[in-house]
Amino acid sequence: MKRVLTAVILIPIVVIALFKAPLLLFALLVLGVAVLATHEYLELAKAQGFRPFRALSYLFLASLFGFVAWGSLEVARQMPSWLRDIPAVEGVTGLLLVAAPFLLMIASMRRDPLSQSLPDAAVSFLLLPYVGLSLVCLVLMRAYQNGALFVLFLMLVVWTGDTAAYYVGSAIGKHKLAPRVSPGKTLEGALGGIAMVALVAWGGAAHFGLPQPAVVAFGCAVGIFSIIGDLTESMFKRAAGLKDSGALLPGHGGLLDRIDSVTAAAPLYALGLFGSGVIA
Repeated sequence: MKRVLTAVILIPIVVIALFKAPLLLFALLVLGVAVLATHEYLELAKAQGFRPFRALSYLFLASLFGFVAWGSLEVARQMPSWLRDIPAVEGVTGLLLVAAPFLLMIASMRRDPLSQSLPDAAVSFLLLPYVGLSLVCLVLMRAYQNGALFVLFLMLVVWTGDTAAYYVGSAIGKHKLAPRVSPGKTLEGALGGIAMVALVAWGGAAHFGLPQPAVVAFGCAVGIFSIIGDLTESMFKRAAGLKDSGALLPGHGGLLDRIDSVTAAAPLYALGLFGSGVIA
């Protein structure tokens, strides 16, 4: 019941923010989600014995969002006048992203050089593609015409795929998909989820007037990546000896537990939309 009630409350909030919030507010909301997910990610890393560079991790995350959000506001022509008056923001945030590895090297040298400073730096830097890139893609897509619809379609692909995989796996699942990482997931469930994703992709192609075979194939690829994202987070939790990444969402665990599929699916999805010219 907690799981259902949490979903009933959260889904309308997500949809309203996606379609009604100004782009800057939407970017700030997604950044808030990214910060909370980052906290959970760093705690998982700590539970595995790493000592991530927390301050730098948050700084790099904010820089990534600042750099992309600035460009997105310009694309959408929704740049507030007070932001236009500080044109150095994009350059500074971009410079911080480029300098991220070097800043981590300097921070590593300040620690005991015989400790695991290099793995700690690697764990800190992994935050950028794992959490930052996946969520910042949502902001980037939202900036373009029909962007909110495309983001919603991504969510539908992930949600329906996860739901179908759960019910199909519970009903007929026999062959374990990745028993050492997530014993509850089955090959039958994964195939059922991908089949549902194919159906959703077929409907999406019809709605957007796109070639259905290509969209269905692309949708299945996104569905496969969403499974990879789910398994990746399960691997992190198992290595840390934890069932959930946190306890923020009643019945669901942590925030990272809810966006685990998006972490792998969103970058591929955005790359396909921009690369094919569907969003331009």
